[in-house]
Amino acid sequence: MPTLDWLNRSAAFTTAANVPYRLLDAVATYGSGPGTTDNLLIQGDNLEALKGLLPFYRGQVKCIFIDPPYNTQSAFEHYDDNLEHAQWLSMMLPRLQLLRELLRDDGSIWVTIDDNEGHYLKVLMDEVFGRGNFVATATWQKTTSVHNNAEFFSSASDQLQVHAKNRDHFLFNRIPRSERNANDYSNPDNDHRGSWSSSPLHVSLTSGQRGAQYARSGTSTGLFPMLSPGGAKVYPPAGRAWAYSEETLASMESEKKIWWGKDGSNQPRLKRFLSEQLDGVVPTTIWLSSEVGHNQEAKAEMLALRGSLDSELFATPKPERLIQRILHIATNPRDLVLDSFLGSGTTAAVAHKMGRRWIGIEMGEHAATHCLPRLQKVIDGEQGGISKAVGWGQNTAHVKAANGSGELFEAPVPWQGGGFRFMQLGAPVFDAQGRIHPDVRFATLAAFIWQQETGHTWTGYPASPAPCDARQGTPYLGTHSIVNSYLRISDKGSEPISALNGSDSDGATQPSPQPAHEGPGSTGAPQPTDVAHYLLFNGILGDKRPAGGNVLTRDVLDALLALHASTPSPAAPLLVYGEACRLGPARLALANVTFKHIPYDVRAR
Repeated sequence: MPTLDWLNRSAAFTTAANVPYRLLDAVATYGSGPGTTDNLLIQGDNLEALKGLLPFYRGQVKCIFIDPPYNTQSAFEHYDDNLEHAQWLSMMLPRLQLLRELLRDDGSIWVTIDDNEGHYLKVLMDEVFGRGNFVATATWQKTTSVHNNAEFFSSASDQLQVHAKNRDHFLFNRIPRSERNANDYSNPDNDHRGSWSSSPLHVSLTSGQRGAQYARSGTSTGLFPMLSPGGAKVYPPAGRAWAYSEETLASMESEKKIWWGKDGSNQPRLKRFLSEQLDGVVPTTIWLSSEVGHNQEAKAEMLALRGSLDSELFATPKPERLIQRILHIATNPRDLVLDSFLGSGTTAAVAHKMGRRWIGIEMGEHAATHCLPRLQKVIDGEQGGISKAVGWGQNTAHVKAANGSGELFEAPVPWQGGGFRFMQLGAPVFDAQGRIHPDVRFATLAAFIWQQETGHTWTGYPASPAPCDARQGTPYLGTHSIVNSYLRISDKGSEPISALNGSDSDGATQPSPQPAHEGPGSTGAPQPTDVAHYLLFNGILGDKRPAGGNVLTRDVLDALLALHASTPSPAAPLLVYGEACRLGPARLALANVTFKHIPYDVRAR
């Protein structure tokens, strides 16, 4: 697969792996109600914030939308949009790598860009996500005005680059059928089945012989004649073939699903009834401003919320209708949405109104001075943007209540707009000397270790834990079935992180990961192995002395084995993390225990 080459490309491929894991500190909670803790507004550098999210959200995000700097060689106050081309590519690559790690297997990423870097971005995303996972490039009409001072062309559109994490698993929703789409259906013959539209019964023979594939049934070539209502023999146009077999066409004719025109002499067409169509229509790659808004509409939304300040800071905000279209196609209620270039907060605002969970990342003071107050207005029920269209802030719920005389009446339920948490980047998990930072607590380190060891997100202590889940107040983090060792972010320089059909840029097959555990006589094929994970940290056993806390001693091992016997997989090997081990290899082998030292065996890598 062709790849981009630029100055410092190899270094850019190692950037994400070398970013330290940082804590996410909760500053305040705004609003209340279900889902409040699910929504995060994070202030800080998005590269570090994305890395900090990995232990908790790897593989959980359904849709990523980002509106990164377009690198248009013009400076904006709130971000640097004047990077040299190679710098821009080196800035985007590690962020795309981390975003890919956060996506669900059925998730997708949507990136707005213009012609200045759009074509390079497409190739870069092909390299990170795999060319086979490319979905589409949509064109959004961002303005209806013509700029006569443009040097050559007046730019009226931006691109939306869309890739799936895994195209085989990617599912999308159809968009609502517009009045324009509905007008495509009529009923000129008063068919009792209602309005219909028609499509050709023939297909091209020249585009990969597709028509011939559809038409052939037995020995049929798709070039046989059909009989019109007047008895004339009708053949498909030159270079085309019937798309169906003679038997299928005869069945369609008997069901009166073929339209020959008002006088019965036209080329036959298939009648497709509106009542038989799926809800909505497949989205196209042309998004008109009349359907999803434009920049001026977005500026008006900003002005209505905050006044002139936003128009100065955000020259090209995105309209809420544009984000609504993306989230409608790519997500369902309660799915998780991420925007790591949050800007004025539009993605978070729209996701909140549409009932999606969200994470928004924005650096600088305007995360607090612009995004925060906008999202506070959202939970208060503001009526801008898409609010009226989705019923946001228009509470129609009522409950039975009694007045002073005991008479029942319908009382409106107070509006509840949910909430979110405001977070800031905290200290690194490890200090400069490689020691665990003193602010790190048991749950944070447990999540980090679980992600590093299994490649999955630690679920913590669920209210109704499954048998293999962690147990509150114990070192037991859970039992995980390992098939292959987890492949962390590539640090091999110029190798693409993802490529078409599992091949690298030279077409060579990438090596498969080795099994995490291979027993005697193993054939080398991956074998599932249950491994129980235990963490001795911060006195989880109730005592920080070696006999009862963070050091694996004989007494601590006995306590762990007693706990292990009560788990669903008591025969599974134990993987124990602790500050030190005072047992020899023979004793550990006898107990089926592998010990890993904190912090050296858990450092970010």
